[in-house]
Order: sequence, then structure tokens, then C-alpha cells
Amino acid sequence: MSRKVLVVGSGGREHALVKQLAASPQQPQLFCAPGNPGTAELAANVPLSVSDFKGIARLCREQSIDLVVIGPEDPLIDGLADELHKIEIPVFGPGATGARLEGDKEFAKEVLSSAGVPSAHYHAFSTSTAALKHLDTLDMPVVIKACGAAQGKGVAVCSNRDEAEAHIRECLDDQRFGGAGLRILIEECLFGPELSVLVVTDGQDYCLLAPSRDHKRIGENDCGPNTGGMGAFAPVELPADLYGDIDARIVLPVLAELRRRDIPYRGVLYIGLMLTESGPSVLEFNCRFGDPETQVVLPLFTGDFLEFCYQTAVGNLGSYLQGLHEPGGQAPPNWTGSDLTAWNRHSVVVVAAADGYPGKYLTGKPIELPAGGGNDGWIIQAGTRHQDEQLVTAGGRVLGAVGIGDDLEQARAAAYGLLGDTHFEGLTYRRDIGAPKEDQHAR
Repeated sequence: MSRKVLVVGSGGREHALVKQLAASPQQPQLFCAPGNPGTAELAANVPLSVSDFKGIARLCREQSIDLVVIGPEDPLIDGLADELHKIEIPVFGPGATGARLEGDKEFAKEVLSSAGVPSAHYHAFSTSTAALKHLDTLDMPVVIKACGAAQGKGVAVCSNRDEAEAHIRECLDDQRFGGAGLRILIEECLFGPELSVLVVTDGQDYCLLAPSRDHKRIGENDCGPNTGGMGAFAPVELPADLYGDIDARIVLPVLAELRRRDIPYRGVLYIGLMLTESGPSVLEFNCRFGDPETQVVLPLFTGDFLEFCYQTAVGNLGSYLQGLHEPGGQAPPNWTGSDLTAWNRHSVVVVAAADGYPGKYLTGKPIELPAGGGNDGWIIQAGTRHQDEQLVTAGGRVLGAVGIGDDLEQARAAAYGLLGDTHFEGLTYRRDIGAPKEDQHAR
């Protein structure tokens, strides 16, 4: 009998997870709570909120679920994995203590400091008066971060004092981000290209998936406010020595520090890095798969993704990794788990957003999707829903056009080709996702 798997969440990340799980040779029976119209094509959507822990636990018991994969950060931070462990359900995703790495940026900084891992210098504040007084002692630019999880929108790179003061007041006085912004970090601004690294661990063993790069700003050439992500590509080619440097200087010390603190962690730890002139430095942690990074990393995954997640959830990742084949000739050196990635393939996702995002935007606009699709590209649905049997917009980031190719340009062409055949009123997207350019971003 095939395994039964529940994916928790309703966005593009969850559609990508369901798609990859559905490709398992085990032919699992999939459920998604609450899911979206995209997940409904491959799984049984269940109308449960991600915050309905009792309802999710009841579903697991009634359906004899073998594995739960939790997509969004909020249920992880709030302890859904802990609740499911009480009824002995294997969960791919950390408990609340591990998820605190994303839910509390000040705590994450403490972990980094104890582990001796490079990160930007910072100060924490809970009142705008104290924060503004400190701001007057700093040179610009600076980075202002809401300490809590704010869906990628609580970070602002401020080039002058007026911008910094405005974001401080938005967080602490106006409470734009709710409880997530009641305490903030003011950090030094780091410069260099960004990199997203997805570390999968069962608390003892670990592996690294393909390195990717997200484009967070709303506008081309990285202009405008931060978003949850406007597109991404993978793999990112790095200098040969940098692969081992990231593993040895960043990943190993962080995982060792979690073990030292007796923090169990089974799932994915997303590490956002800045590749500075002095080496890689940690920008942030997420306690789950990144979005849109998941949409480009998973298509390059070479194994049985269901088995991979299950063995991680039950603490048997090491044995699973030992059974893999040797990586191909294009695999980079010193990248733990390099045999899990098809390094000779490339993927790009371009997000189609609603006009006005990340600010106010309209919903309920009819969507016209490309006919068919194939092995070189597909549409991942995120902010969509059905209304009178018509697919309509229901979020700021509506969908992602994923392209696959033998090189980055081929993948870009496939993604943008799909997007050219996608229509809804107010559709907006960046035209420079994965394009060659000077990579000296600040954050």
C-alpha cells in the first residue's frame, strides 16, 4: 500500500512540494491542507487552516497519514510539528524550538555568535526613541529588520536616515507587521551577491541541495521594496573553494551549535548568505523551504523526494544518503549531498504578481493559463482560487512560471515563454530574473 502524505500550506511552495512528491515511484496518496487549485490537480485538498492544529491532527489519525510536510513558517513557529509528534506522526519540519531561528531574528543572531559564524553587526530595540537615537550614531546605509517572521517583507535596506526612520516607525509605532515588528534589529549593511542554501538535516546527518538565488525586490535591477520573492534560479555556479567554505564555515558550526543547545531539528534549514569580499556571511535563517527557491531547486532533485523527506523525518537521513550513487563529473567539490542534484540542468522561475504588490492589490481577476506544458516548463500556482468555476487571482504573488533547460538561458527562455502565454488583469513581473549582471547587492 502506498504511503499517505499530507502537505500543510496553500502557496507556490506547497504546489511545488506536492508536484515533487507526486513524482515519487511509490505513487503516494497526497493530501494538502488547505491547498490551492494547483495542488488539487495532484492531491486531495482539505479545507483546514494551517493554524487548526487539532483539525490537522484529526485528519492525520482519520487518514492514517504516514508523513506530514509543513510548508509555511507560522505553523512551524507555533509548534505544529510538536503537536503531531505527540500522536507519533513523522514530520518533515522542526519543532518550535528549532523554528525559533526564523521566528526570532535576535535569537538567531545569538546562535550565530555562539557558533562563531560570520554575520552583520547589529543592535536590537523595542522602542523607536532608542532606535532613532542609535541611528544617529551610524553611517548609511543600514538594514532594519523586524525580529519576527514577516513573510519576507519586514526587512528594509535604507540608503539614508529618512528611509531608516520611516521603517523603524512602521515597525515599532505603526505596528505594520503586528507582533513580528515589535522588536527590531538595526544591522550594518553587507555588500555582495546573495545566495540561498537549503540544508536538510535529521539533527545528526545533513546534506545540501542546489544553491539558488532569489530576486527579492519588486523592481528590475533590484529596485523598490522587498517582497516574498519575485523569481529565482538554480544552480548558482560558485568558485570551487567557496562550496567547501560554506559547508565548513557556515553549515557545520550552525548544526553543531543546535546540537550543543539540545535543539532537535528535522527538516530544512534555509540559510540566506551574502558573499562578501571577506567570505560568506549569514543574512537570515528560515525554518522551511524558501519560496520561490523551492520551485527551482526541487526540479533539479535526482532522488525519490518522498523517501528523502520520510527518512529525514524519522531520523534516518544518514543511511539514506549512504545508499545514493556517486555524483556526476559536473558536481562541485565539498558540497555535502552533491549527488542529489542534476548539475547539468538549470531552472528559472519568474513570479507573476498582482499590480500593486507588495502593497495593496486587487483580487478576483480571471486567469488564463498556457495550454498544456511539458518537461521544459510548467506553472506553479500560489495566490489563486476558483470562483464560479473560473480560476482567479487571490494573492499578491499569483503564480510562478518555471523553465528548465540545459543552460540558464534555455531555462529563462522557457519560463518567459510560459509567462508570455499567461494573462490576467494587472499581471506584473520582472524581466531580469537570472539575467547576467553586476552582482553587488546590499543587504
